[in-house]
Parts: sequence; structure tokens; C-alpha cells
Amino acid sequence: MTTKQLALPAPRVKTTSPLKRVGRGFLYIGLLAFSLWLLLPFFWLVMSSLKMSNDVFSIPITWWPDPLTWQHYSDIWQKTNMVTWIRNSLFLATIVTLLQVLTGSFAAYGFAKMRFRGRDVLFLAYVGTIAVPWQSYMIPQFIMMSQFKLSNTLLSIILLQAFGAFGVFLMKQFYESIPEELSESARLDGLSEYGIWRRIILPLSTPAIATLSLLTFVNTWNDYMGPLIYLRDRDLWTIQIGLRNMVSNQFDANYALMFAGLTISIIPITIIFLLGQRYFVEGIATTGMKG
Repeated sequence: MTTKQLALPAPRVKTTSPLKRVGRGFLYIGLLAFSLWLLLPFFWLVMSSLKMSNDVFSIPITWWPDPLTWQHYSDIWQKTNMVTWIRNSLFLATIVTLLQVLTGSFAAYGFAKMRFRGRDVLFLAYVGTIAVPWQSYMIPQFIMMSQFKLSNTLLSIILLQAFGAFGVFLMKQFYESIPEELSESARLDGLSEYGIWRRIILPLSTPAIATLSLLTFVNTWNDYMGPLIYLRDRDLWTIQIGLRNMVSNQFDANYALMFAGLTISIIPITIIFLLGQRYFVEGIATTGMKG
């Protein structure tokens, strides 16, 4: 054979037609425009917190504050209990998130990796509680907490939100994507079910745990009705109740001050989302995939 006969054919390079490139360019432009449209209210919120109070709802709308003032961010720490509100919200969101991840992942392991009679029926019944509106059992919960002398305490919010059917469902769907051979091998090596969950399943579930943590933290941080019902003492107020209370005779005309508080309230959620964005997207993409 000659060298020409032995030469391998050159790989074909895929080329994109000009029409497809133009279509992709318009798609990117459309997505960029849609993203800017979604961010527009947040931009207006931040800019309004830097305006003078009388200029917030001026007509026509002024998007850029003139003059630019940071005084509202200083006043809100001095005129309100913002530190107390943030501390209570951060405490509740952190504790509830840890408990929901712990209880949700532990229960999900039982539903996904263990075999017992009535497992599927019990799981469907438990997950079915997601469809029950909270307003239907809100009053019985309040009566129960009052009888236990837990009303007007942070512990009442923690106990009511320590368990979540959605977290169990999310973690179970992810656990089912983990090969069963890993659990079987661990059982043959003498590892207990608790050891399998702690040493094998949890380390492989970082995306699902991050997703559940982010969703739980955001929901607890933004919760308004729960703290409104159970927390009456001003020292126990969360940031959502505190900001709502600013709409009173003292602050009803100072919208710029209120918008400064709203801007501060979204900073922790933004930071947490940016830090866990990669795991959040991966967890959503892989949840429900069977191995």
C-alpha cells in the first residue's frame, strides 16, 4: 500500500449556515431583552431607595436619582429595628433549612432505598399533603401551638416548618438516580442503613441538598403569614413583618426609606443564590433521572 492509500480521511468540520447563525443571534438578543425586562423592577427598587422621598413616584418617571442620596440606608438602621429583624429572619431561615434538609433527606432515603409494606401508599399520602392549602389547617395549628404554650415564640415557626413533603419528594427523586448497587455493596460489607445514608448517599447528593437548601431558605426568609400569626412581640419580628409595619403613620410618606429596607432584605437571598447557582441548576436538571 502507498502512503496515499494509508492516509486517513480528514475529519469533517461541521459548519453552521448563515441562516442558523442569524437565528441564534436573534434568540440571544431576545433572551437578553427578556432578562433585562425581568430585572427592571429590581433596578427601579434600588434606584428609588437612592432618591429623595418626594421623587420616588414623580411623573414622568426618573430612572436615575438626582440628587443621589445614601441617607436612607443610614436612617433605616437608626429609625427601625432592622438588626433585630434580620437576626430573627436569619435564625429562622438557617434552622428551618437545616432541619428540612435533615428530615427530608432521611425520610427520602427510607422511601427510595428501603423496602417495607405500604411504602408507596405512605409516600403518596405524604406527598399528597402538598395539595392541601395551608389555610385549611391554619387555625388548628394555631390552637395546637397555643395549647402547647409555644405561641409568640420562634420555636413555633421552627416546629411547624421543620418537616416538608416537597423536600422529601425532591430528595427521593434524586436518590432513585443513585445506582442501587452501591447500597447493596455497602450492606454486604456490614454497613447499617444509617451508615449508608450518611457515608454514601449524602456525599453523592450535593446538588439536591443545595437545591432544597436554597428553596427552603428563600421561602422561610420571605414568609410573612406564619410570623404574622405567631410572633406578636416586637423583639421576635422578622424582616417581612418589620418592613410591613413601616407602612404606618410614621413612615407612610417616606417610600424611599421603605425601599431601602426592601433592598437590604433581598441582599442575603441574592448572595446565597449566586453562591449555590451551579448546584441549584445541576440539582434541578438531575432530579427525577433514573440511574
